[in-house]
Amino acid sequence: MGIYGTPVYDTAVVLILVLHLIWILWVVFGALWTLGRRWLTVFHLSSLIWGIVVETGPWPCPLTLTEQFFQEKAGMTPYLGSFLIHYLDEIVYPNVSVLLLTVCGVAVCVANLLIYMRRAWLAYRRKDPRS
Repeated sequence: MGIYGTPVYDTAVVLILVLHLIWILWVVFGALWTLGRRWLTVFHLSSLIWGIVVETGPWPCPLTLTEQFFQEKAGMTPYLGSFLIHYLDEIVYPNVSVLLLTVCGVAVCVANLLIYMRRAWLAYRRKDPRS
């Protein structure tokens, strides 16, 4: 028997799911860990922009595609659409419109961007001799 349908693919599905959840938590809460860490700030800002692009654009997330690939190989029926919409709609907020879930996801990213804008403004004010 080949690898198809073995626990290897089941494990891969779970690992990608966990990685996806960690990524989402990073996007949502990353600003809490970036203060004073320039390289983490740059990575988190990039993550926020990526999150907005993936949620609003026509491009699928590579983690979603990878998870769906391994689900199919594991003999599962892969879900259609985005990870967030699938799991939030199915588990957390059933029967909520996809538009509302997308708007909320983008709003979380924008809220994080506002945190960075405030930090930059405060840093500018500290350096400005006129203030």
